[in-house]
Amino acid sequence: MIQIVLKISRFIITSVLILVSFLANSQELDNSLLWKISGNGLEKPSYLYGTMHAVCETNIDDDVMLAFDETEQLFLEVDMDDPSLQMAMMSGIRMKDGKTISSFLNEVEKTLVNDFLQTNIGMSLSMLDTFKPSLLSSMFLPKLLDCPMKAVDMELMKISKAQNEEVYGLETIQDQMNVFDKIPYEFQVKELVKSAKAGLEKEKEEIAKMMEIYKSENIEEMLASSRDSDNKLVADFEEDLLHNRNKNWIPIIEKSAKEKPTFFGVGAAHLAGDFGVINLLRKQGYTVEAVK
Repeated sequence: MIQIVLKISRFIITSVLILVSFLANSQELDNSLLWKISGNGLEKPSYLYGTMHAVCETNIDDDVMLAFDETEQLFLEVDMDDPSLQMAMMSGIRMKDGKTISSFLNEVEKTLVNDFLQTNIGMSLSMLDTFKPSLLSSMFLPKLLDCPMKAVDMELMKISKAQNEEVYGLETIQDQMNVFDKIPYEFQVKELVKSAKAGLEKEKEEIAKMMEIYKSENIEEMLASSRDSDNKLVADFEEDLLHNRNKNWIPIIEKSAKEKPTFFGVGAAHLAGDFGVINLLRKQGYTVEAVK
């Protein structure tokens, strides 16, 4: 069972973030993934960058590299090189109170989901029965792309390591795992059944569209596209999956930026909107401007 969990964690650690990187109230902003944070007592500017956790090619360009040259540490959503990351993932991946996926399914649905998991993950329902259903969908990500999967935040971490800079997290992987305990397991299972019935074609279309929007750096359109997703989990639980996390990050961003110039990399959909990181920082008195 430990080997199964470790196999899953290799996918989930780099891709579960995509499930919690959507939705905010719309606010018009420039098309840019890179934003400069200054003012409000900061001696030197820090930078905020929108990432995407499953892409064919990253958008990292000269402006991003210059921002790295001006900063001294990297903050991602979670510290991806934390040696305790896999163990934390293993402790948080299962449903609480002895719940199982199959306990929410009838016999026809059990067969349907089992065949779906076998085909797309190579594991049976019995092997994954205690796992949080929404986390399983992250394991399908490599099948949704017509290319080897890349994660922008992993590329940022490589740059930081090459510059001998420390990598930190705005939250822990356990924080992210706990979010999925706030969403009724029955709701998560229904979304899994819906995917099993429809296959992965809809998901393939959606992620291809999202990658094109990401290339255009239109963070407002990313939010709009997320709202139109066939997966209603993020739309129905927006407060837990997005808004509350953004609010929790602001004190950490402020403290880190005051201590030393910092490069912050978070999912691009976290940037825009009334409850987006850009607007929340502006409300705190910072100047946050697009770098084009």
